[in-house]
Amino acid sequence: MDEKNYYQERNKKNLKKIESLLEELPPFADEYFLGIENQTSPLTRLNYAYDLRIFFHYLVTKCLRGKTVRDLTLSDLENVSGTDIERFLSYLGSYNFNGVTESCNERAKARKLSSVRALFRYFFKKDKIKVDNAAKVSMPKLHEKEIIRLEVNEVVDLLNCAEFGAGMSDRQKSYHENTKVRDIAILTLFLGTGIRISELVGLNNEDIDFTTNSFVVTRKGGNKAILYFSDEVAQALAKYLAFKENDRETPSDEHALFLSLQRKRISVRAVEQLVKKYSRIVTPLKKISPHKLRSTYGTELYRETGDIYVVADVLGHKDVNTTKKHYAAISEDARRSVAGKVRLRDKDDK
Repeated sequence: MDEKNYYQERNKKNLKKIESLLEELPPFADEYFLGIENQTSPLTRLNYAYDLRIFFHYLVTKCLRGKTVRDLTLSDLENVSGTDIERFLSYLGSYNFNGVTESCNERAKARKLSSVRALFRYFFKKDKIKVDNAAKVSMPKLHEKEIIRLEVNEVVDLLNCAEFGAGMSDRQKSYHENTKVRDIAILTLFLGTGIRISELVGLNNEDIDFTTNSFVVTRKGGNKAILYFSDEVAQALAKYLAFKENDRETPSDEHALFLSLQRKRISVRAVEQLVKKYSRIVTPLKKISPHKLRSTYGTELYRETGDIYVVADVLGHKDVNTTKKHYAAISEDARRSVAGKVRLRDKDDK
């Protein structure tokens, strides 16, 4: 499955989930999701559906007792006050849904409030409700989220772990000889190009051009982009391709670059698991994911270039503010570097 088909399959699955969730929402939700279909992705609508399911469950258990979610009407929505929504945000701190106790941090609360606001705004603009009380509720204050990434020495340790298997259990070592060349190539590609995980699993053998050390990926929104890689990355990729060519079990008609032990295109989950496996050994206190490896690359690229616009372009961020948000912690380096630049007294004055 190439990257385009991967997204198509994911969208189909998300649409089926939305269809199922609509049976748990009020009837007017059908109109809402149809109305926003052309402005949102299936994944965005699925997240809206999950958030609104919790909101409507709150309404019938705390505000509109005696009704079921399917009984709710637009008149009920119109009568929901700003205070009701503020209580909903408080309720999200610790709530019970389907017998499971859940809790939301400030970011999760903000996302759910955004979902509720979008619903109210849609029907208010359509003149289906007379007031939009959700617009009167302030968003929760968001504190800066710590940026997790690997330090330079941890990158070295991670790659050495993948190559030599240090710190692995006996069970892990039994698989290691069959996967280490592939795993080194995957980790090196993440850390050397900042590629997204969906882009990585969608790569085919023919996408790699060693004459220019480049490959083509399909970015979010379907746009194509050429990414370039270093000789270090090229060496890891070439070694893995040679390994596959010498493997008699590799199907001749399989175009996928990275394969599972079953000699099929590796899955997103499998890549996530292998990153987790090695990072737990090297840095157990950090929760490292493929996206954190992407952040590690972006951080190092910014440190080397000092150009946030280059980093944004390479990572495929449409808005440079997204890049600034993810790598804002680099300002600590800048603050530290200028700490001794301003002298209060010359040495001769002491």
